[in-house]
Amino acid sequence: MKQLIILICAISLNYQSIMSQEIQQDKFSTEKGELIINFVKHASLFFEYDGKIIHLDPVSRMGNYEIYPKADLIFITHHHGDHLDLNAIELIKIENTKIILTEKCKELSENLSEFIIMKNGDVLTINGFEIEAIPAYNIEHKRPNGDPFHVKGEGNGYIITFGDKRIYIAGDTENTDEMKSLKNIDIAFLPMNLPYTMTPEMVADAAKAFRPKVLYPYHYGETNTSILVDLLKNEKDIEVRIRKM
Repeated sequence: MKQLIILICAISLNYQSIMSQEIQQDKFSTEKGELIINFVKHASLFFEYDGKIIHLDPVSRMGNYEIYPKADLIFITHHHGDHLDLNAIELIKIENTKIILTEKCKELSENLSEFIIMKNGDVLTINGFEIEAIPAYNIEHKRPNGDPFHVKGEGNGYIITFGDKRIYIAGDTENTDEMKSLKNIDIAFLPMNLPYTMTPEMVADAAKAFRPKVLYPYHYGETNTSILVDLLKNEKDIEVRIRKM
């Protein structure tokens, strides 16, 4: 028994060591305990809260999903391959994992089970979390044929409530009217790369409108994040945090 306990402790310490080397973390206090945000890469994140693991847009080439914790909830914002990866989903889902996605995602994922489709504007309570689906789409940037990179109605951003904290993960979108009308957002993840999502100026415009307490640019590729920091330097109630995404 003693040897078994030692082995379990060694495995746990090794796992924690791997995680700490590979992933940045931020921690926030809520009325129901600590929320840990793990920054994987690009648009891939996962949250730890109240004994549950919530993955956002898990993609195998963005992180090592063989070692990441199994998911209670998985959120997929839209169907593009840098957000929807069935192999990554298979690595982290277990029997009771619930997968929240869009109708377009489901059309491309015939073998998924335990999925819940959310349309723009839907509000659901899932595993005790209140979830809101916010439209995610382009209003300016388009493909050479004139089609937007992200069509209205096909993608979601999600607001997830953790105790008294409302977290907005925007997905691939621009500074839409729906985004700019949001209220009481504590933490926001806004995409910032061209030509697919927003310029730093668009992100700043949105942030000034709905005023999240903490703003993380994510999905930013080679975009110079210091531009956003400079644009919001006088907005003292908006804290811009830059993480390796």
